[in-house]
Amino acid sequence: MTPIEKADLESEEEIPLRMSSARREVIPFDLETTSLSSNSSMAHSRIFKRIQMSPLRSIYFVLLKGKINMLLPFGPVAIAVHHFSQNHGWVFILSLLGITPLAERLGYATEQLAFFTGSTVGGLLNATFGNATELIISIYALKSGMTRVVQQSLLGSILSNMLLVLGFSFFAGGIAHNRVQKFHKAAALVNAGLLLMAVMGITFPAVLHFTHTEIQFGKSELALSRFSSCVMLVAYGSYLFFLLKTRCNLYTLVDKGSYNHEEDSGEEDAPELTFWEAIFWLAMATLWISVLSGYLVHTIQGASESLNMPLAFISVVLLPIVGNAAEHASAIMFATEDKLDIAIGVAIGSCTQISMFLIPFCVVVGWIMRQPMDLNFQLFETATLFITVLVVTFMLQDGKANYFKGLMLVLSYLIVAASFFVHVDPSNDDA
Repeated sequence: MTPIEKADLESEEEIPLRMSSARREVIPFDLETTSLSSNSSMAHSRIFKRIQMSPLRSIYFVLLKGKINMLLPFGPVAIAVHHFSQNHGWVFILSLLGITPLAERLGYATEQLAFFTGSTVGGLLNATFGNATELIISIYALKSGMTRVVQQSLLGSILSNMLLVLGFSFFAGGIAHNRVQKFHKAAALVNAGLLLMAVMGITFPAVLHFTHTEIQFGKSELALSRFSSCVMLVAYGSYLFFLLKTRCNLYTLVDKGSYNHEEDSGEEDAPELTFWEAIFWLAMATLWISVLSGYLVHTIQGASESLNMPLAFISVVLLPIVGNAAEHASAIMFATEDKLDIAIGVAIGSCTQISMFLIPFCVVVGWIMRQPMDLNFQLFETATLFITVLVVTFMLQDGKANYFKGLMLVLSYLIVAASFFVHVDPSNDDA
Protein backbone atom coordinates (compact mmCIF):
# COMPACT_ATOMS: atom_id res chain seq x y z
CA MET A 1 0.00 0.00 0.00
CA THR A 2 1.41 3.37 -1.03
CA PRO A 3 1.67 6.25 1.50
CA ILE A 4 -1.09 8.13 -0.39
CA GLU A 5 -3.53 5.21 -0.13
CA LYS A 6 -2.65 4.78 3.53
CA ALA A 7 -3.36 8.46 4.14
CA ASP A 8 -6.71 8.14 2.36
CA LEU A 9 -7.67 5.20 4.59
CA GLU A 10 -6.74 7.12 7.73
CA SER A 11 -8.75 10.17 6.57
CA GLU A 12 -12.03 8.26 6.22
CA GLU A 13 -13.41 9.90 9.35
CA GLU A 14 -13.99 13.65 9.24
CA ILE A 15 -11.35 15.74 10.95
CA PRO A 16 -12.92 18.25 13.36
CA LEU A 17 -12.16 21.89 13.00
CA ARG A 18 -9.22 22.98 15.15
CA MET A 19 -9.03 26.65 15.92
CA SER A 20 -6.02 28.22 17.61
CA SER A 21 -4.55 31.65 18.02
CA ALA A 22 -1.86 30.80 15.51
CA ARG A 23 -3.91 29.35 12.65
CA ARG A 24 -7.38 28.31 11.47
CA GLU A 25 -7.91 25.13 9.45
CA VAL A 26 -10.62 24.90 6.80
CA ILE A 27 -13.25 22.23 7.33
CA PRO A 28 -13.26 19.27 4.93
CA PHE A 29 -15.20 19.78 1.73
CA ASP A 30 -18.72 18.36 1.93
CA LEU A 31 -21.18 18.12 -0.93
CA GLU A 32 -24.04 17.54 1.57
CA THR A 33 -24.38 13.86 0.68
CA THR A 34 -26.96 12.03 2.73
CA SER A 35 -25.82 8.41 2.44
CA LEU A 36 -22.99 6.37 0.95
CA SER A 37 -22.87 2.67 0.38
CA SER A 38 -20.22 0.71 2.24
CA ASN A 39 -18.58 -0.41 -1.03
CA SER A 40 -18.26 3.12 -2.48
CA SER A 41 -17.44 5.08 0.69
CA MET A 42 -13.70 4.65 0.16
CA ALA A 43 -13.86 6.01 -3.39
CA HIS A 44 -16.00 9.01 -2.36
CA SER A 45 -13.64 9.75 0.50
CA ARG A 46 -10.72 9.87 -1.91
CA ILE A 47 -12.64 12.10 -4.33
CA PHE A 48 -13.57 14.56 -1.52
CA LYS A 49 -9.98 14.61 -0.38
CA ARG A 50 -8.75 15.52 -3.87
CA ILE A 51 -11.43 18.22 -4.22
CA GLN A 52 -10.46 19.63 -0.83
CA MET A 53 -6.89 20.08 -1.99
CA SER A 54 -7.86 21.63 -5.33
CA PRO A 55 -9.25 25.02 -6.38
CA LEU A 56 -12.55 23.31 -7.19
CA ARG A 57 -13.52 23.55 -3.54
CA SER A 58 -13.53 27.37 -3.51
CA ILE A 59 -15.20 27.47 -6.94
CA TYR A 60 -18.01 25.29 -5.59
CA PHE A 61 -18.54 27.46 -2.50
CA VAL A 62 -18.38 30.78 -4.37
CA LEU A 63 -19.96 30.08 -7.77
CA LEU A 64 -22.13 26.98 -7.40
CA LYS A 65 -23.43 26.63 -3.85
CA GLY A 66 -25.83 29.57 -3.63
CA LYS A 67 -29.07 29.53 -5.58
CA ILE A 68 -28.71 33.23 -6.32
CA ASN A 69 -25.68 32.38 -8.49
CA MET A 70 -28.10 31.32 -11.22
CA LEU A 71 -28.21 35.04 -12.07
CA LEU A 72 -24.46 35.25 -12.77
CA PRO A 73 -24.76 34.55 -16.54
CA PHE A 74 -26.83 37.71 -16.95
CA GLY A 75 -23.64 39.78 -16.61
CA PRO A 76 -21.92 38.42 -19.77
CA VAL A 77 -25.27 38.46 -21.57
CA ALA A 78 -25.63 42.20 -20.78
CA ILE A 79 -22.19 42.89 -22.30
CA ALA A 80 -23.06 40.86 -25.40
CA VAL A 81 -26.41 42.64 -25.85
CA HIS A 82 -24.68 46.01 -25.48
CA HIS A 83 -22.17 45.27 -28.23
CA PHE A 84 -24.57 43.60 -30.68
CA SER A 85 -27.91 45.38 -30.25
CA GLN A 86 -27.33 48.67 -28.37
CA ASN A 87 -30.71 48.19 -26.66
CA HIS A 88 -30.22 50.29 -23.54
CA GLY A 89 -33.33 49.00 -21.80
CA TRP A 90 -32.28 45.35 -22.02
CA VAL A 91 -28.65 46.13 -21.16
CA PHE A 92 -29.76 48.01 -18.06
CA ILE A 93 -32.07 45.21 -16.86
CA LEU A 94 -29.52 42.46 -17.55
CA SER A 95 -26.75 44.45 -15.82
CA LEU A 96 -28.96 44.89 -12.74
CA LEU A 97 -29.66 41.15 -12.63
CA GLY A 98 -25.97 40.37 -13.11
CA ILE A 99 -24.86 42.67 -10.29
CA THR A 100 -27.33 41.15 -7.80
CA PRO A 101 -25.46 37.85 -7.15
CA LEU A 102 -22.09 39.61 -7.32
CA ALA A 103 -23.12 41.92 -4.48
CA GLU A 104 -24.13 38.88 -2.40
CA ARG A 105 -20.87 37.05 -3.20
CA LEU A 106 -18.90 40.15 -2.26
CA GLY A 107 -20.49 40.04 1.18
CA TYR A 108 -19.80 36.31 1.41
CA ALA A 109 -16.08 36.76 0.63
CA THR A 110 -15.89 39.54 3.22
CA GLU A 111 -17.45 37.27 5.87
CA GLN A 112 -14.96 34.52 5.03
CA LEU A 113 -12.05 36.94 5.29
CA ALA A 114 -13.33 38.10 8.70
CA PHE A 115 -12.66 34.59 10.09
CA PHE A 116 -8.92 35.26 9.81
CA THR A 117 -8.79 38.91 10.90
CA GLY A 118 -10.58 38.93 14.25
CA SER A 119 -13.76 40.68 15.29
CA THR A 120 -12.42 44.27 15.17
CA VAL A 121 -10.87 44.13 11.70
CA GLY A 122 -13.73 41.92 10.54
CA GLY A 123 -16.21 44.57 11.62
CA LEU A 124 -14.27 47.21 9.69
CA LEU A 125 -14.20 44.96 6.62
CA ASN A 126 -17.95 44.46 6.79
CA ALA A 127 -18.42 48.21 7.22
CA THR A 128 -16.18 48.90 4.22
CA PHE A 129 -17.50 46.30 1.77
CA GLY A 130 -21.09 46.13 3.00
CA ASN A 131 -22.20 48.76 0.49
CA ALA A 132 -19.35 48.42 -1.99
CA THR A 133 -21.77 47.94 -4.89
CA GLU A 134 -23.44 51.31 -4.28
CA LEU A 135 -20.03 52.95 -3.91
CA ILE A 136 -18.73 51.55 -7.21
CA ILE A 137 -21.88 52.56 -9.10
CA SER A 138 -21.70 56.04 -7.53
CA ILE A 139 -18.08 56.57 -8.56
CA TYR A 140 -18.86 55.56 -12.15
CA ALA A 141 -21.83 57.94 -12.18
CA LEU A 142 -19.66 60.74 -10.78
CA LYS A 143 -17.09 60.19 -13.53
CA SER A 144 -19.93 60.64 -16.03
CA GLY A 145 -21.14 63.81 -14.29
CA MET A 146 -24.43 62.21 -13.22
CA THR A 147 -24.56 63.69 -9.74
CA ARG A 148 -28.36 63.40 -9.49
CA VAL A 149 -28.17 59.66 -10.14
CA VAL A 150 -25.64 59.40 -7.31
CA GLN A 151 -27.80 61.38 -4.92
CA GLN A 152 -31.02 59.57 -5.76
CA SER A 153 -29.57 56.05 -5.77
CA LEU A 154 -27.98 56.53 -2.34
CA LEU A 155 -31.19 58.11 -1.06
CA GLY A 156 -33.12 55.15 -2.46
CA SER A 157 -30.84 52.71 -0.63
CA ILE A 158 -31.60 54.47 2.65
CA LEU A 159 -35.34 54.53 2.01
CA SER A 160 -35.54 50.88 0.93
CA ASN A 161 -33.52 49.68 3.93
CA MET A 162 -35.44 51.75 6.47
CA LEU A 163 -38.95 51.10 5.18
CA LEU A 164 -38.97 48.02 2.95
CA VAL A 165 -36.29 45.81 4.54
CA LEU A 166 -37.08 46.74 8.14
CA GLY A 167 -40.81 46.50 7.44
CA PHE A 168 -40.59 43.04 5.88
CA SER A 169 -38.32 41.92 8.75
CA PHE A 170 -40.84 43.04 11.38
CA PHE A 171 -43.72 41.55 9.38
CA ALA A 172 -42.05 38.19 8.68
CA GLY A 173 -40.78 37.84 12.24
CA GLY A 174 -44.17 38.68 13.72
CA ILE A 175 -46.00 36.21 11.45
CA ALA A 176 -43.43 33.44 11.95
CA HIS A 177 -43.46 33.61 15.76
CA ASN A 178 -46.97 35.03 16.33
CA ARG A 179 -45.79 37.25 19.16
CA VAL A 180 -44.12 40.56 19.92
CA GLN A 181 -40.38 40.38 19.25
CA LYS A 182 -37.89 42.36 21.31
CA PHE A 183 -34.58 43.84 20.18
CA HIS A 184 -31.67 45.75 21.70
CA LYS A 185 -33.09 49.27 21.87
CA ALA A 186 -29.88 51.12 22.80
CA ALA A 187 -27.95 50.05 19.70
CA ALA A 188 -30.90 50.82 17.41
CA LEU A 189 -31.34 54.31 18.87
CA VAL A 190 -27.66 55.15 18.44
CA ASN A 191 -28.04 54.40 14.73
CA ALA A 192 -31.25 56.45 14.65
CA GLY A 193 -29.37 59.37 16.21
CA LEU A 194 -26.71 59.18 13.51
CA LEU A 195 -29.42 59.13 10.86
CA LEU A 196 -30.91 62.31 12.33
CA MET A 197 -27.47 63.91 12.19
CA ALA A 198 -27.21 62.92 8.52
CA VAL A 199 -30.64 64.46 7.87
CA MET A 200 -29.40 67.69 9.45
CA GLY A 201 -26.33 67.72 7.21
CA ILE A 202 -28.47 67.15 4.10
CA THR A 203 -31.22 69.59 5.09
CA PHE A 204 -29.17 72.76 5.61
CA PRO A 205 -27.73 73.02 2.06
CA ALA A 206 -31.24 72.49 0.63
CA VAL A 207 -32.73 75.12 2.95
CA LEU A 208 -29.89 77.52 2.11
CA HIS A 209 -30.60 77.04 -1.59
CA PHE A 210 -34.38 77.35 -1.55
CA THR A 211 -34.49 80.33 0.83
CA HIS A 212 -31.97 82.19 -1.40
CA THR A 213 -29.93 83.21 1.64
CA GLU A 214 -26.52 82.21 0.25
CA ILE A 215 -23.68 84.73 0.28
CA GLN A 216 -22.61 83.46 -3.15
CA PHE A 217 -25.42 81.74 -5.05
CA GLY A 218 -24.47 78.20 -6.08
CA LYS A 219 -21.10 78.32 -4.30
CA SER A 220 -22.03 78.63 -0.64
CA GLU A 221 -24.15 75.47 -0.59
CA LEU A 222 -21.34 73.53 -2.28
CA ALA A 223 -18.78 74.81 0.25
CA LEU A 224 -21.17 74.01 3.12
CA SER A 225 -21.74 70.52 1.72
CA ARG A 226 -18.03 69.79 1.53
CA PHE A 227 -17.43 71.04 5.06
CA SER A 228 -20.41 69.10 6.44
CA SER A 229 -19.25 65.97 4.61
CA CYS A 230 -15.85 66.12 6.30
CA VAL A 231 -17.57 66.53 9.67
CA MET A 232 -19.88 63.58 8.95
CA LEU A 233 -16.91 61.38 8.01
CA VAL A 234 -15.23 62.27 11.31
CA ALA A 235 -18.47 61.45 13.14
CA TYR A 236 -18.74 58.09 11.38
CA GLY A 237 -15.12 57.25 12.20
CA SER A 238 -15.80 58.13 15.84
CA TYR A 239 -18.88 55.91 15.73
CA LEU A 240 -16.83 52.96 14.48
CA PHE A 241 -14.30 53.50 17.28
CA PHE A 242 -17.14 53.72 19.79
CA LEU A 243 -18.75 50.62 18.32
CA LEU A 244 -15.68 48.41 18.14
CA LYS A 245 -13.65 49.63 21.12
CA THR A 246 -15.26 51.79 23.76
CA ARG A 247 -18.66 50.10 24.04
CA CYS A 248 -17.95 46.74 22.45
CA ASN A 249 -19.77 44.88 25.25
CA LEU A 250 -22.98 46.77 24.55
CA TYR A 251 -23.02 45.94 20.86
CA THR A 252 -21.82 42.33 20.92
CA LEU A 253 -24.79 40.93 22.82
CA VAL A 254 -26.16 39.50 19.60
CA ASP A 255 -22.87 37.83 18.75
CA LYS A 256 -22.63 36.31 22.20
CA GLY A 257 -26.20 35.08 21.98
CA SER A 258 -25.62 33.45 18.63
CA TYR A 259 -22.38 31.94 19.88
CA ASN A 260 -24.15 30.42 22.87
CA HIS A 261 -26.85 29.09 20.57
CA GLU A 262 -24.22 27.39 18.42
CA GLU A 263 -22.61 25.88 21.51
CA ASP A 264 -25.94 24.49 22.65
CA SER A 265 -26.61 22.94 19.26
CA GLY A 266 -23.11 21.47 19.08
CA GLU A 267 -22.27 23.38 15.89
CA GLU A 268 -19.47 25.84 15.27
CA ASP A 269 -19.00 28.34 12.48
CA ALA A 270 -16.00 27.58 10.32
CA PRO A 271 -14.47 29.27 7.29
CA GLU A 272 -15.21 27.69 3.93
CA LEU A 273 -12.40 29.55 2.15
CA THR A 274 -8.76 30.07 2.99
CA PHE A 275 -7.36 33.53 3.62
CA TRP A 276 -5.93 34.00 0.12
CA GLU A 277 -8.96 32.44 -1.55
CA ALA A 278 -11.19 34.98 0.21
CA ILE A 279 -8.95 37.85 -0.96
CA PHE A 280 -8.93 36.49 -4.52
CA TRP A 281 -12.73 36.17 -4.76
CA LEU A 282 -13.18 39.56 -3.08
CA ALA A 283 -11.02 41.14 -5.78
CA MET A 284 -12.78 39.24 -8.57
CA ALA A 285 -16.26 40.23 -7.36
CA THR A 286 -15.21 43.89 -7.01
CA LEU A 287 -13.67 43.88 -10.50
CA TRP A 288 -16.73 42.30 -12.14
CA ILE A 289 -19.10 44.67 -10.32
CA SER A 290 -16.99 47.57 -11.61
CA VAL A 291 -17.32 46.31 -15.19
CA LEU A 292 -21.10 45.89 -15.01
CA SER A 293 -21.49 49.22 -13.19
CA GLY A 294 -20.00 50.96 -16.20
CA TYR A 295 -22.65 49.45 -18.49
CA LEU A 296 -25.35 50.20 -15.92
CA VAL A 297 -24.51 53.89 -15.68
CA HIS A 298 -23.98 54.22 -19.43
CA THR A 299 -27.47 52.88 -20.22
CA ILE A 300 -29.57 54.31 -17.39
CA GLN A 301 -30.72 57.38 -19.34
CA GLY A 302 -31.61 55.32 -22.40
CA ALA A 303 -33.38 52.75 -20.19
CA SER A 304 -35.49 55.53 -18.70
CA GLU A 305 -36.66 56.51 -22.18
CA SER A 306 -37.15 52.99 -23.56
CA LEU A 307 -38.94 51.69 -20.46
CA ASN A 308 -40.99 54.91 -20.19
CA MET A 309 -40.04 55.34 -16.53
CA PRO A 310 -38.85 58.51 -14.78
CA LEU A 311 -35.13 58.56 -14.13
CA ALA A 312 -35.85 59.43 -10.50
CA PHE A 313 -37.97 56.29 -10.09
CA ILE A 314 -35.24 54.08 -11.57
CA SER A 315 -32.56 55.66 -9.38
CA VAL A 316 -34.54 55.73 -6.12
CA VAL A 317 -36.53 52.47 -6.41
CA LEU A 318 -35.17 49.99 -8.97
CA LEU A 319 -31.43 50.40 -8.39
CA PRO A 320 -31.55 49.97 -4.58
CA ILE A 321 -34.07 47.11 -4.56
CA VAL A 322 -32.27 44.98 -7.13
CA GLY A 323 -28.76 45.91 -5.98
CA ASN A 324 -29.52 45.03 -2.35
CA ALA A 325 -31.78 42.03 -2.98
CA ALA A 326 -29.46 39.54 -1.28
CA GLU A 327 -29.01 41.83 1.74
CA HIS A 328 -32.79 42.25 1.97
CA ALA A 329 -33.32 38.48 1.92
CA SER A 330 -30.77 37.89 4.68
CA ALA A 331 -32.41 40.47 6.98
CA ILE A 332 -35.82 38.81 6.53
CA MET A 333 -34.27 35.39 7.16
CA PHE A 334 -32.71 36.56 10.43
CA ALA A 335 -36.06 37.99 11.57
CA THR A 336 -37.86 34.70 10.92
CA GLU A 337 -35.15 32.93 12.95
CA ASP A 338 -35.91 35.27 15.90
CA LYS A 339 -32.59 37.11 15.46
CA LEU A 340 -34.17 40.52 15.16
CA ASP A 341 -31.10 42.39 16.41
CA ILE A 342 -29.10 41.09 13.45
CA ALA A 343 -31.93 41.97 11.05
CA ILE A 344 -32.08 45.53 12.41
CA GLY A 345 -28.29 45.73 12.21
CA VAL A 346 -28.46 44.82 8.51
CA ALA A 347 -31.21 47.34 7.73
CA ILE A 348 -30.51 50.32 9.99
CA GLY A 349 -26.74 49.74 10.08
CA SER A 350 -26.63 49.89 6.29
CA CYS A 351 -28.62 53.17 6.36
CA THR A 352 -26.18 54.64 8.85
CA GLN A 353 -23.22 53.67 6.70
CA ILE A 354 -24.74 55.11 3.52
CA SER A 355 -25.85 58.39 5.11
CA MET A 356 -22.77 59.01 7.28
CA PHE A 357 -20.05 57.50 5.07
CA LEU A 358 -21.04 56.86 1.44
CA ILE A 359 -22.86 60.15 0.80
CA PRO A 360 -20.17 62.44 2.33
CA PHE A 361 -17.45 60.27 0.77
CA CYS A 362 -19.01 60.78 -2.66
CA VAL A 363 -19.06 64.54 -2.02
CA VAL A 364 -15.32 64.42 -1.27
CA VAL A 365 -14.63 62.22 -4.31
CA GLY A 366 -16.65 64.64 -6.47
CA TRP A 367 -14.58 67.47 -5.02
CA ILE A 368 -11.41 65.67 -6.14
CA MET A 369 -12.93 64.96 -9.59
CA ARG A 370 -14.06 68.62 -9.86
CA GLN A 371 -17.70 67.52 -10.00
CA PRO A 372 -20.36 69.69 -8.24
CA MET A 373 -21.56 66.88 -5.97
CA ASP A 374 -23.21 68.43 -2.91
CA LEU A 375 -25.65 67.59 -0.13
CA ASN A 376 -28.52 69.54 -1.69
CA PHE A 377 -30.78 66.60 -2.58
CA GLN A 378 -33.59 69.00 -3.61
CA LEU A 379 -36.65 69.78 -1.55
CA PHE A 380 -38.76 66.71 -2.41
CA GLU A 381 -36.00 64.19 -1.65
CA THR A 382 -34.93 65.96 1.54
CA ALA A 383 -38.48 66.05 2.89
CA THR A 384 -38.95 62.35 2.06
CA LEU A 385 -35.77 61.41 3.94
CA PHE A 386 -36.66 63.58 6.94
CA ILE A 387 -40.15 62.09 7.33
CA THR A 388 -38.84 58.54 6.85
CA VAL A 389 -36.20 58.89 9.55
CA LEU A 390 -38.79 60.32 11.96
CA VAL A 391 -41.23 57.46 11.31
CA VAL A 392 -38.60 54.75 11.78
CA THR A 393 -37.17 56.42 14.91
CA PHE A 394 -40.62 56.35 16.52
CA MET A 395 -40.95 52.67 15.57
CA LEU A 396 -37.69 51.79 17.31
CA GLN A 397 -38.24 53.70 20.56
CA ASP A 398 -39.94 50.94 22.58
CA GLY A 399 -37.56 48.12 21.60
CA LYS A 400 -40.44 45.94 20.38
CA ALA A 401 -41.56 44.77 16.95
CA ASN A 402 -44.70 43.13 15.58
CA TYR A 403 -46.19 42.34 12.19
CA PHE A 404 -48.43 45.44 12.23
CA LYS A 405 -45.43 47.77 12.57
CA GLY A 406 -43.83 45.96 9.67
CA LEU A 407 -46.96 46.30 7.56
CA MET A 408 -47.08 50.06 8.20
CA LEU A 409 -43.45 50.45 7.11
CA VAL A 410 -43.98 48.45 3.90
CA LEU A 411 -47.11 50.42 3.02
CA SER A 412 -45.21 53.65 3.70
CA TYR A 413 -42.57 52.53 1.21
CA LEU A 414 -45.24 51.93 -1.43
CA ILE A 415 -46.39 55.54 -0.97
CA VAL A 416 -42.79 56.76 -1.36
CA ALA A 417 -42.25 54.64 -4.49
CA ALA A 418 -45.49 55.90 -6.06
CA SER A 419 -44.48 59.49 -5.25
CA PHE A 420 -41.21 59.15 -7.15
CA PHE A 421 -43.00 57.55 -10.11
CA VAL A 422 -45.01 60.74 -10.62
CA HIS A 423 -42.20 63.09 -9.55
CA VAL A 424 -40.48 65.31 -12.12
CA ASP A 425 -36.89 65.95 -11.13
CA PRO A 426 -36.12 69.68 -11.48
CA SER A 427 -32.39 68.90 -11.87
CA ASN A 428 -32.80 66.31 -14.62
CA ASP A 429 -30.78 68.37 -17.03
CA ASP A 430 -27.81 68.30 -14.67
CA ALA A 431 -27.74 64.49 -14.44
